[in-house]
Amino acid sequence: MPLASTDRELRVLHLEDSELDHELMVVHLLRGGLRVRALRIDSEGDFIAALEQPWDAIISDYNLPGFSGLVALDLLAASSRDVPFILVSGEIGEDTAVAAMRNGASDYLLKNNLARLVPALLHAIEATEMRQARERADRELGESQHRLRELAQHLQTSIEQERAAIAREIHDDVGGSLTALKFDLAWIARHSTSAEVTTRVNSALETVTLAIDSSKRIMHNLRPAILEQGLVAALQWITLRFEKRTGTECLLRLPRYALEFPAGVPLVAYRTAQEALTNISKHAQATKVELDLSLAGGVLSLEISDNGRGLNQEDLAKARSFGIRGLRERAGTVGGWVDLSSSPAGTTLILSVPLNLAGNADIPTHAAPDADDPSQWGSL
Repeated sequence: MPLASTDRELRVLHLEDSELDHELMVVHLLRGGLRVRALRIDSEGDFIAALEQPWDAIISDYNLPGFSGLVALDLLAASSRDVPFILVSGEIGEDTAVAAMRNGASDYLLKNNLARLVPALLHAIEATEMRQARERADRELGESQHRLRELAQHLQTSIEQERAAIAREIHDDVGGSLTALKFDLAWIARHSTSAEVTTRVNSALETVTLAIDSSKRIMHNLRPAILEQGLVAALQWITLRFEKRTGTECLLRLPRYALEFPAGVPLVAYRTAQEALTNISKHAQATKVELDLSLAGGVLSLEISDNGRGLNQEDLAKARSFGIRGLRERAGTVGGWVDLSSSPAGTTLILSVPLNLAGNADIPTHAAPDADDPSQWGSL
């Protein structure tokens, strides 16, 4: 409710040992057009007890018997209650007033200048309420962002699960049917004595073979089966395939030992490398690409760098809008993050994922190349 409204009653806690000064303070507030319910206390025990109640403001004398306004200010801070605190005294010095303001006091007044009490009180309450409103908005924004991140992570996880399920269905249903059809056509070709039939069968075999190759490609794009062999094998395979397809030199550096990665990490790392290599082949005009997989301080890092033309501001803005944001959301599903830097000398993308690992083994030198493609979902 706005403070300018006369319907609002302000609850004021007054720390004052003089009843006359208390009445004078109330009179000034009433003359200022405020509706006030004030409680006077004059001891530390009463002050601590009174802090359990809600207050719009606290007005405190500087000196009280066995107590002081500065001690009250410290007690208020220790209670973690956000209530505006105004220090009023007839003998407060400038140094003391400045120290009180630094310690959290909203304002300070001299008792011979109470004409400023009402505007000082209103300003202190409004400033506190505005700060509390900003803090609430920040908390709500943070909670909303957290929910959005959780939703994005859930969607990423669901998408990958659906991709794997579709890939298996293509392998089991479509691939199985195409393979059976290929066998039947081959049988017909062997047993047919008609040249015309043999020609048509061979044409159909070519079509089925193309369909099987398309099924393999679709399954690979959905969920590369080589991930079942581990992240290292997947990275070795994708770099070999990238180098063979583009003719760009691709260097992969691996740690000495292969480790057991938590669930989801290999897929996130593979998709990051896949996205980075795809962008490099399309836009970077690079002649060399380097991938470094390392583990230090319990954090897995996958760094992909190229010596291409780099990214300009428009490229970076576009990447942040969709590409890099998608990678960051994907990294967030395993508690990781992505950093991107670029210059005219090239671009570097780093995926970092904190790990809790156990076990290790020697890393094999290379994954099997295309002759027996390990990226496929078995034989079709």
